[in-house]
Amino acid sequence: MAHDVGNADDGQEVALDLDEQGPDLETAMREAVAAVEGTGEGARPETADDEGSDEVTRLRQEIADLRDRSMRTLADFDNFRKRSERERQELRRYALLEPLRELLTVADNLDLALSAQGSADDLKRGVEMIHRQMQELMRRFGVTEIAAVGQPFDPTLHEAVSREESADVKAPTVVAELRRGYRMHDRLLRPAMVKVAVPPETPAPVAADGGEAAS
Repeated sequence: MAHDVGNADDGQEVALDLDEQGPDLETAMREAVAAVEGTGEGARPETADDEGSDEVTRLRQEIADLRDRSMRTLADFDNFRKRSERERQELRRYALLEPLRELLTVADNLDLALSAQGSADDLKRGVEMIHRQMQELMRRFGVTEIAAVGQPFDPTLHEAVSREESADVKAPTVVAELRRGYRMHDRLLRPAMVKVAVPPETPAPVAADGGEAAS
């Protein structure tokens, strides 16, 4: 098999027979072509392509695994959020279950007192007993009374519904309790409704000419 590769210096055509030159010349020509095409010395081993393909496959598998784990994590978080919301709603709905169960005993005693036959003094003693039972129940749940009468007026604890001047006080002071106030632990349940006494206003000094003296 002959190929024309060009003209010699003397103008005569030179024919090269690859079959006669043997496999060494053919290999050399292939290496030269590969070098011109930028592939380096000789053709790149086929194992490099195989390794690159395996790496791409591995990375794709890792991405798929990460995506799957992310979806599972999101699903678990959503289930946790829904479960927490249900528990929060149930806690709010049944938060008073235990206090009300204890309060039923007080209600039972009130029913007994109303249906009992006796004098007014007997009824009063029964009501007093139920009142003490109610106070003890409130203390068990952290409810305490707010001190009022004789205390300095505190707008964060007392609700003033009446006001009077009094020379017996030097600062606003609670002199009567119209409705008892309560706090639960460190929180206010309701303020005490009170009557407040305040010092009398000092009249302005009068000047000699009958007008107000300048201060």
